[in-house]
Amino acid sequence: MNESPILNRRRTLKPVLVATLIFLAVGLTAGAGVIWWQNRAIKPVVLTTTEKNAVEQKIDPEVYQPGEKTIILTERELNGLLHLHTQLGGKVSFKLAKDAIHARVKTELDSDLPVLGGKTLKAKARFLVDTDNSDPKIVLDDLTLYGISLPNAWLGDLKGKNLLTTLGGEGEPNALGRGVEDISIHPGQIRIQLAE
Repeated sequence: MNESPILNRRRTLKPVLVATLIFLAVGLTAGAGVIWWQNRAIKPVVLTTTEKNAVEQKIDPEVYQPGEKTIILTERELNGLLHLHTQLGGKVSFKLAKDAIHARVKTELDSDLPVLGGKTLKAKARFLVDTDNSDPKIVLDDLTLYGISLPNAWLGDLKGKNLLTTLGGEGEPNALGRGVEDISIHPGQIRIQLAE
């Protein structure tokens, strides 16, 4: 005996409905995860006493010997120094990747500012680091504000230029550029060779 068309329709409708509900649940969960990730707070890195002493010894100018000074910092130490010596520890964080520095900024804007006053500023920047030919370069690769990549023209055409020379003007390296002989960045670690 043949089954009725109504029973066939019910049997095919049930798996489609279940699949749709699963798809929606997964989509909503993923969307909520992305929103949480974008809005997560920047927690300041507080170094332990032992870590603080070790880092302070690494950057102590009295230890400097011309041509022999190499500073190696971990990502945790770099963010810890930012918190220790500035008020930016809970507003800015750095992540070290292969030949790149990723910076994240999240801060409240002054309420006196027009339009955006009192709002939370969310920005990300990616800097590429290159030391080929013994010429250290720190290049602004991208800057996003509220998730929108800003055009190069809005940034004074800084994207793609070596900030160590551009900020010095006339193609001359600024003091930071003159003081750095070599920079290398690996995931979680930065190595800076100071010039003589």
